[in-house]
Amino acid sequence: MTSPLRQLARAAGIAIQWRDVNGTDQTVPEESLRAVLGAIGFPADTDADIADSFETLRAETSQHALPLVTATLGERIRLSGAPGRYRITLESGQSIDGIAEATAEGIWLPAITEPGYHRLDFAGNSSTLAIAPRRAYTLADAGGGAKLWGLTVQVYGLRRHQDGGIGDFLALEQFCARAAQAGADAIGISPVHALFSSDVTRFGPYAPSNRAALNVLHIAHDIPGGEDGNFVNWPLAAATKLKLLREDFERGHDAAALHEYRRHAGIERHAIFEALSATLTPGNPAAADWRNWPAAYQHPDNPAVARFILENPREIAFHAWLQMRAEQGLGAAQEAARAAGARIGLISDLAVGTDHAGSTSWSRQDEVLKGLEIGAPPDLINREGQSWGITAFSPRGLRNSGFSAFLEMLRHALRHAGGVRIDHVMGLARLWVIPHGFPSTGGAYLALPADDLMRLVTLESHRHKAVVLGEDLGTLPDGYGEKLSAAGIAGMRVLWFERDERGGFTPPDTWTPTAVAMTTTHDLPTTAGWWEGKDIEWRAKLNMKGDGETERASDRAALWSAFQASGATAAPQPPDNDGAAATYAAAAHLGRAACTLALLPVEAALSLPEQPNLPGTVDEHPNWRRRLPGDAEAIFGREDFLARLAVLAQTREGK
Repeated sequence: MTSPLRQLARAAGIAIQWRDVNGTDQTVPEESLRAVLGAIGFPADTDADIADSFETLRAETSQHALPLVTATLGERIRLSGAPGRYRITLESGQSIDGIAEATAEGIWLPAITEPGYHRLDFAGNSSTLAIAPRRAYTLADAGGGAKLWGLTVQVYGLRRHQDGGIGDFLALEQFCARAAQAGADAIGISPVHALFSSDVTRFGPYAPSNRAALNVLHIAHDIPGGEDGNFVNWPLAAATKLKLLREDFERGHDAAALHEYRRHAGIERHAIFEALSATLTPGNPAAADWRNWPAAYQHPDNPAVARFILENPREIAFHAWLQMRAEQGLGAAQEAARAAGARIGLISDLAVGTDHAGSTSWSRQDEVLKGLEIGAPPDLINREGQSWGITAFSPRGLRNSGFSAFLEMLRHALRHAGGVRIDHVMGLARLWVIPHGFPSTGGAYLALPADDLMRLVTLESHRHKAVVLGEDLGTLPDGYGEKLSAAGIAGMRVLWFERDERGGFTPPDTWTPTAVAMTTTHDLPTTAGWWEGKDIEWRAKLNMKGDGETERASDRAALWSAFQASGATAAPQPPDNDGAAATYAAAAHLGRAACTLALLPVEAALSLPEQPNLPGTVDEHPNWRRRLPGDAEAIFGREDFLARLAVLAQTREGK
């Protein structure tokens, strides 16, 4: 018989068992279950705690009392509770009245045939009824049946004359215009989420402060010097740019435009957080983490915060102004891409979580996981598992808040883009959570309201006419890949992983048509780097595990054979140091993919040997710091670069 503890864990969405990389079922220890339950607000230290937590859980998950209920277009809507009269007020203004139908399975409302956010009045409660289409706006919808291609680029790595040493939104605008003129329909970018203005040493794009605000260091500002190095000096460049931006603000700004922006942008609490950080951090570096602030400032609803707002309006306005400037820059980049003919334009990148010390964790404390970090269980490469040092939305907080933080984040990602890439898309269904103080092996899978989140993604995609890509590399929950496909969310097919049982590379014309084809990702070797063994050199230097030269030699032969078989090249295999030949053949191979969209990383188009990020390192490898060799004009003037774009474009057209 299952113990009450395990029954509670299961009811709260915690998997009491998980299957490891070897296919062996592992049982989560009771101490881990108690710690995870306590962290998500269901104490389980005693039998009385467990009983009380069961009652809390039952009350909270009563569907008719939730602030937001999701359903699918054209399908009956199931609720809990007793029969009664209901009224549905559609966005269009039409009202539907009736009596809920009672069956043995529950209470049912009729199917709704108008997608959108409607109002449901039932059983004395008012809820938002989110009716989602069955599928998102797809790549096929965007391309009208054509095979599309595009580029991916790390925004910080872009160059522009006098950019001050960090890639900015004006450089992105220039890059987008030139890419679209060359025939690109999409430009996938690295995350541009808000970081920490008061701690310029934090620059990892996948550990942001807030995913519903932008990185203000990408605001364009002419700064003589500082742009010629091969690496971004984040602390120096950030301090210089922020100083100049503050001077600009103090010299004068459009107050009316800022006021109007602040009315609808939804960035007030982020601006307050940034202002508090700017006030409290000087002379006290520990205050870069809000959990070290004086207790009176540790919650946005405290009276001390209200007094701070009244006493520091200009500082808060400055940080709101920064967000407005950043949005204007990002919006101009998207407009430039579309004006030059791109059918999608920017594809934003949505990180899987945020830093515990960031503004989301401060401003939405009831909606994020506290006392837990997200990561991954042990696998073949990471025997001890992984802890990513970040947090994510709480399933309980999402449901109780009507998914407000999730919707705010998603809408922000789509505000100035034609699509979004959801990092670690499995995180819409489950997260590996690790209690603070526990090893990564002491974690457990925590389920999220996957159906609700999927419906909200498809609904927002439909409303924005924006495509959705899901980073689905790794182990997916059973049946989840099929759910993603059915919802119109495009998975990723990466050259290195498209292998058959014998270790050979599968023909690109067999890759999933609804997915996105890529040669590599930011976390993997570039084509040239892989061919030349640059990743092997790095791992040897850092004593990291991985393939050696013997395995690579075999893989090179298999890859070149695949290139020849696909028609990408008829040439004999080039030497191991000729990454340029490999990148040209890879571009032609990628173009032949059955996938509706093929994305070529700019590192591949330039035949660069170094990858943007080496997982498992922090300072040992220059992660998130490499700059491109030349500005947009110079890059698009290089014959080798244009040749790879041309062969990709031609093969996408079947030539």
